[in-house]
Amino acid sequence: MHWGSPVYLNFLILIPILAVFFVLASIRIRKALDIFGDRATLEKLSVSKSAAKQRARRILIVIAAGFLILSLSRPQIGTKLTMTQRRGVDVLIAIDTSKSMLAQDIKPNRLEKAKLEVSSLIDKLKGDRVGILTFAGDSFVQCPLTLDYNAAKMFLSIVASGMIPKPGTAIGDAIKAGTGSFIKKQRKHKVMILLTDGEDHETDPLDAAKEAKTQGVIIYTIGIGSKKGEPIPIIDNNGELKGYKKDREGEVVLSRLDDTILQKIALLTGGKYYNATASEFELDRVYDEIQKMEKKDLSSRLFTQHEDRFQYFLGITLMLLCIEFAIGDRKRR
Repeated sequence: MHWGSPVYLNFLILIPILAVFFVLASIRIRKALDIFGDRATLEKLSVSKSAAKQRARRILIVIAAGFLILSLSRPQIGTKLTMTQRRGVDVLIAIDTSKSMLAQDIKPNRLEKAKLEVSSLIDKLKGDRVGILTFAGDSFVQCPLTLDYNAAKMFLSIVASGMIPKPGTAIGDAIKAGTGSFIKKQRKHKVMILLTDGEDHETDPLDAAKEAKTQGVIIYTIGIGSKKGEPIPIIDNNGELKGYKKDREGEVVLSRLDDTILQKIALLTGGKYYNATASEFELDRVYDEIQKMEKKDLSSRLFTQHEDRFQYFLGITLMLLCIEFAIGDRKRR
């Protein structure tokens, strides 16, 4: 026998406690009768009461309580083979880890904001494969597409600015690397979510987006940052602020959100653009869009499932309580 909720078996300790309670209650009643007068005389006065029926009712209550606890523990007898299929789409999340993502125009900074939103999205996914790509001047698939959401969140937790040695923000290369991580023979069920401030002076993101479209990839872009600009902090190994990034003339460099290029990328591939806000609703909207998409079979698994038999124990419990109620505590005339 297998138990579906074995934790409830611990409550079986209450059964002997309940039995002892009834015994002590009977002893206390007898002592009370002795105080009021002769017990034999008092028992004759209460001739309509049946002591045997009272004992039987208490025994039935104790046994019924035991079967109730057993039913709550979900006894399982016998097994059956069940086939489960997971259906969904492939979701690759590309996160910008360039130095500009340390700007604090959105708290605590752009990168941490992106990680919080991605973590929340992974928690919502059901049946979809998820992967994580990090990029700066170069791109790297941090976590290949997987159904193991815990593993994806573990890889997400170690994402940090500077983990890509090559500086810069090569969005075009990131889109190409992300497109290449999907199964090429499929022309749908592919989603890429791009989280970046949009500053790219090195590659051609639109050409990469066109190629992604031919491969059936839909790109949703999330712009993180402000258009007015924010200085890029320089953080030492101890996490202390040492100053702000400056250009060759000694002027503080301001990192600005370029939402125009991000809107064009989304438009080209049939996706949508969202601007990151403190309310963190952007990826919720992307999730809603993903749920509307056509799903594909991602995995099939045959497993053994135990069959619940708690109904029998619950039925015995109800039967015993009905008998207990029907017995009553009066003698037959």
